[in-house]
Amino acid sequence: MVVLNKIYTRTGDDGTTALGTGERRPKFDLRIAAYGTVDETNAAVGTARAALPPALDIVDAMLGRIQNDLFDLGAELASPDDGRPKSYEPLKVIDSQVTRLEEEIDLLNADLQPLRSFVLPGGSAAAAALHLARTISRRAERLMVELSAHEPGTVGGPALRYVNRLSDFLFVASRWVNDRGRADVLWVPGKNR
Repeated sequence: MVVLNKIYTRTGDDGTTALGTGERRPKFDLRIAAYGTVDETNAAVGTARAALPPALDIVDAMLGRIQNDLFDLGAELASPDDGRPKSYEPLKVIDSQVTRLEEEIDLLNADLQPLRSFVLPGGSAAAAALHLARTISRRAERLMVELSAHEPGTVGGPALRYVNRLSDFLFVASRWVNDRGRADVLWVPGKNR
């Protein structure tokens, strides 16, 4: 259970922050950047949800599940396996979360026509917000891959697969909320030459 009764602690005033293991690391540490960017992705997903019209409650429900998953992912990144025995099961993203995301991508994508051009972020406010969330999730993925290379074995395979699928989901969802792709803004190569 999480209990937050004091918001500021002053323990980070020296430029460090604590991992879930209690270990303190500089705030610019790659692991901190990775889970901070996952948190940023979550905030962008929340912004997209706030922009969704009520008629798109199916996407809102999917995004709500994703926001919860992103907290799971952040918890996994914030508590790397330090090899010490634990009195609890560490929270990790699991394959069923990846599978659910793939199924939701397929469900939304079934309503879309194939693309013949790249899509520019825009159309509706919700679609633009989903594109922003997509680009932030790609940055989170790059940081997680880099972290995995620097600290082998501390980022789970399901976590890496999840964040990779997440950007795909956000792209498909952005098209779906743009009137099933009919309101997409397509790139026209060389249009302004």
